[in-house]
Formats: sequence, C-alpha cells, structure tokens
Amino acid sequence: MSILRLGLPKGSLQDATLDLLKRAGYGFHVKDRNYFPGSDDDEIEAMLIRAQEMAPYVADGVFDAGITGKDWVKETGNEGNVVVVADLVYSKASMRPVRWVLAVPEASEIHSVQDLQGKRIATEVVQLTKAWLAENGVEADVEFSWGATEAKCPELVDAIVEVTETGSSLRANRLRIVETLMTSNTQLIANADAWNDPWKRRKIETLAMLMQGAILAEGKVALKMNARRGDLQKILAVLPALKMPTVAPLAVGEEWVAIETVIEEREVRRLIPALKDAGAEGIYEYPISKIIP
Repeated sequence: MSILRLGLPKGSLQDATLDLLKRAGYGFHVKDRNYFPGSDDDEIEAMLIRAQEMAPYVADGVFDAGITGKDWVKETGNEGNVVVVADLVYSKASMRPVRWVLAVPEASEIHSVQDLQGKRIATEVVQLTKAWLAENGVEADVEFSWGATEAKCPELVDAIVEVTETGSSLRANRLRIVETLMTSNTQLIANADAWNDPWKRRKIETLAMLMQGAILAEGKVALKMNARRGDLQKILAVLPALKMPTVAPLAVGEEWVAIETVIEEREVRRLIPALKDAGAEGIYEYPISKIIP
C-alpha cells in the first residue's frame, strides 16, 4: 500500500491544525508526549515537529508534504526547494495572516529601519531580519532569541522582530510597532519528488482541496426554507449569498419552491425574522464543514 508521509506542526499551530484537519475530514489522535499521531486514513503516516524545522525535512524528502509557515520556508532558505501546494490562511488564534514586525519600547527613539544602525535586535527569524536590514542598507547586531523575546527589550536589546496577529501582546508589554518585515500564513508544502509521483500528488492535492474547503466554510452555515412563488423575489432580496441561492420546485405543487443558501453565521439572528416577514416558512439552519468552489 502506498503511504504519504506528512509533517504536522507541533507547538502553537498544533491545535488549530488538528482542528482544521478534522473539519476537512482527517482525524488525527495525539497522545501526551507522542510525536506520531494516529490517523483514520491508513494511507497517511504523520509526525509532529516544530514548524520552524519543517521545510528542510520536506525539501530533503523525509516528509512527502508538511504544514508550516511561509515565514519558516523563507527563514530556512527553502523557497526554491519545496513545492508550495496551497496557502492556508489560519493561525493559532484566528483565520487571518500573521505579521513579523519590528517593535521597540514606546519611548524609544527608533522610528524607522534607518534608526537601527549599530543597534542590537533579538528575534527568532535571524536570516529574515538580516536580509531585511541588508535590503535597507543598515548594519545591526541580530541575535537569536530562544523565547520570551518581548521581555528582552529594552534591558537586553534595542529592538525585537516578533510575530503578531493583533499586536495586543506587544502593546501589553509597552512595545510599539515600527515596521512590518513580512506578512505570513500557513502553507501546505510538498517535496519535489513526491509532487512528481502521480499517487502522492493526487493525495496531496486532495488534502489541500479539503483543507481549503474547511477554511472557506469557517463561520458559515446553510439556510433552507420553503416559500410561495409570489413571495420569492421579496425573499431573494433579503438573502445574501456566496452565489445566487438555489431555488427548486417542491413536489406539493408549482405554487411552492424550496430555497437554499450559505450565509455568515453572524447574520442568522438578523435574517431569520426578515425572512419570516418576507413570507418564508419551514426555515432551518444547519452547519457546514466544507465549501468546495
């Protein structure tokens, strides 16, 4: 039997990734201190490793595919060594990209990249930061941070380059964002040889399609209702939709139709009373796990 070797991110992305995979239709079971999750797909063997280490292992063929950040692919110098199969825009706390930013104490005199000349910077993305400084013609001392980066400024360093989703943690530590170095998101990447293998490529493409479908369905529900044809236009005027709602005749007679659509879940409480007022009957809401365009 053919097997796809899949790298899954351990750490901050782990729970969000496993939840997304579950909604995509892939169940992985992780036990404490176990780096080899069980899978309900016999054709997938998974291992948990840090997202920071994923790209080199995929590039070298240890994994056929892996889930990591665009930032770590760039940081490890593997942008041309792996196949980017899909951008998966989710993170540990939200469904949006993250940013690597230059941050300094609120009272700092650093207001641009040029002000970093001769300064000391702490970060996890040393290579990315050095490349950014070089692009701007600035020389500074960049040191690797093993963690608690926000606490090092200003006692140990003049500035930090840190990842953020909302900026709230930086503000809580009285740090000010000066510039954004790059915007990043999670990616499904593949080994070049695996990508050229027809069976593995099909398996990886299916995984990407279902994960993207689960992301697209995030925060959305389906509504279905019945209506008289005479009320149809009033109801359609009320409904937002990803595309035009589906309208189908009912078996009970030509006078009645069924209407089905997908909407943002937050809109439900506003729409249902308006739909009732417009003549809709038998309204019911149901969850959706995936939307495949």
